[in-house]
Amino acid sequence: MPSKLIFGHISSVPIGTTFNLYKEMNEVGLHRSTMGGISGSGRTGADSIVISGGYEDDKDMGNVIIYTGQGGRNDSGKHVRDQELTRGNLALAISQKEGLPLRVIRGKDPKNKFAPAQGYRYDGLYRVESHWHEIGKSGFRVWRYRLEKIEDSSVLLENNFSTISPSEGNPHPERKSITTQRIVRDTKCSKELKKHYDYQCQVCNIRITTASGPYAEAAHIRPLGAPHNGPDTSDNILCLCPNHHVMFDLGAFSIQDDLKLIGIDGELLVKKGHEIAITHLKYHRDHYLDRIKAP
Repeated sequence: MPSKLIFGHISSVPIGTTFNLYKEMNEVGLHRSTMGGISGSGRTGADSIVISGGYEDDKDMGNVIIYTGQGGRNDSGKHVRDQELTRGNLALAISQKEGLPLRVIRGKDPKNKFAPAQGYRYDGLYRVESHWHEIGKSGFRVWRYRLEKIEDSSVLLENNFSTISPSEGNPHPERKSITTQRIVRDTKCSKELKKHYDYQCQVCNIRITTASGPYAEAAHIRPLGAPHNGPDTSDNILCLCPNHHVMFDLGAFSIQDDLKLIGIDGELLVKKGHEIAITHLKYHRDHYLDRIKAP
């Protein structure tokens, strides 16, 4: 097994390679955990996951996977307590924050049409697009992760991520294509809302001016896409600067029904003509807010 974490493809393991046992994946460095579904740590991020139907809340849609974090189950596999944002769960959150590619391995699962008939199969690279918590089917809190397939994954070759001292550097860095950390969806409704605020952030009131014009980002309060299925309507969108957009998406702050901020000081600026749905604010608080209490 390689001594360092590798984020990206393993050059000796093409997409579609199959394995019979975890041990075989361990030996080639595809999945370093000897038993668990998440490989990595809360300090460095996650480099790979296995999805094989072990958690009832998992949902595999092929290019999009709603993955359930680890923990909360007893020896018989029954969910008996809340999951915590630690260990592998924290590792996946770090991967989202740092934009690290994640190897996805599917294991045999008769209920999943995307799973192999036998053993385990390497199915390429995904990005952790978002993470949140909710009450699972068994009535306990679980951590959920939306994974999106990186279509042009052939350009993401194996990379060793290790600590570099301040005195070290590279005067001739190699150019490589990499995955972006997040996607800013700029729909027609989003553009209209930003114009409504003249590109002024509703949290810090700052208007960013660039050589090509003003800049702001549209943040959906309840995210678009499965499983959140938030609407692309103005009552579900905020006009934010990049800093507060990232903070909002990562649960560093949320918003009360009276528009006062939770987690940071202040109150949301709302201009006449922009109605914000209270139900969307509650959804954000219920699914994202207590990340600020996690390690």
